Amino acid sequence: MPPQEQRHVCTDKPPPLTRPFLNSLLFGNFVIGSGVMVVAGTLRDMARALDTEPSDLGVLISGASLTICVAAPLLAALVGQWDRRRLLTLCMLWYAVLHLLEALAPNLDVLLPLRLASMLAPALFSPQAAACVGWLAQPHQRGRAVTYVFLGWSAASVLGMPLSAWAGNHFGWRATFAALSVLSLISAIWLSRAMPSGIRPPPLDLRAWTSLVRNPMLMLCVLCSALFSGGQFMLLAYFSPFFRDELGLGPAELSLLFAWFGVLSFVGNAVASRHIDRLGAERMLLMALAAIALSLLMWPLTRVPGLLWVAVAPWALAIFVANTAQQSRLVGFAPGAASATVSFNASAMYGGQAVGAAGGAWLLATHHVDQMHWYALGAVLAAMALSVAATALRHRHALRAPEPRAVQGG
Repeated sequence: MPPQEQRHVCTDKPPPLTRPFLNSLLFGNFVIGSGVMVVAGTLRDMARALDTEPSDLGVLISGASLTICVAAPLLAALVGQWDRRRLLTLCMLWYAVLHLLEALAPNLDVLLPLRLASMLAPALFSPQAAACVGWLAQPHQRGRAVTYVFLGWSAASVLGMPLSAWAGNHFGWRATFAALSVLSLISAIWLSRAMPSGIRPPPLDLRAWTSLVRNPMLMLCVLCSALFSGGQFMLLAYFSPFFRDELGLGPAELSLLFAWFGVLSFVGNAVASRHIDRLGAERMLLMALAAIALSLLMWPLTRVPGLLWVAVAPWALAIFVANTAQQSRLVGFAPGAASATVSFNASAMYGGQAVGAAGGAWLLATHHVDQMHWYALGAVLAAMALSVAATALRHRHALRAPEPRAVQGG
């Protein structure tokens, strides 16, 4: 029987996490990540085509992040019992339609609401993909499985980010958005064929959601995510104009730098996926944040010829490791509540990105470029302190939620 026709009922044995299954989620995350990062990659061409300043387009980044921040937990509660194959497929179809409409937008006033609407797909897809893998994986393989599907985000930085910057410079931002629409459609078809149907999370009632919100350990993790995401996005959202205007990089050099950053991020996440279950997600998170902090300390070296590539390397290696380690950590705390905890984490991360991008836009507009990395460093160091505090509270404030009941083809 083809995978899309299988029905699953609750039993003691989960459906296998087959390679096609995992790869469909990985590719979906690649498309989602490419779409989220496409504005940063095409920022200069968009500003030129729409006759506005790059700092004015920061609203597309901060607004998108804020949308995901608000929508992630709300949508997770709304679709709690939906079949995951149907849900994730619909996410990618939505992404396809909205990116096509964005490519046709005549001005910023039309583009902005379309951009915000398209971000409902990332608000659902990545958290629910992580939660889905978390329910089905064995405990000793959970970290590796979650990290594996998030290699798609790393691949987006390897291919999606530099290709969007290259395509934006050579073909225009509209062609780049149209290409993302096609990739989203391919992802929807792949998911509908590779994922088994009938996978549903354990139910979480209002009392369970309330207990999660009141859990101090979870809230410290959420705040930690908001801080390290916001700190990074003060700089990350404006890499393109910073490296071009401040350092004088041309289109080819800029694309090469994005590719370098992306390759290292993929390598970092790939290495982490092999060792996260042995080292533990909490330790892996601290290692990643320390690497990001090291790059921010070395940021003044980016102005020294030849040292730019060295200065960004630790950050690139750790950028996605921090996110996936935090998600693996939350799934491990309470697998039965993963759809909620990972959504809270996504909300925190994108909320932090919105604040960070807005703060970066203000620093850029007020000519405080040389101070951006210090603000970012402070946020990352604070996140490290909160992560340690959350670990200390783990046993006193354990998360309680329904255990995930496995599903098996019937």
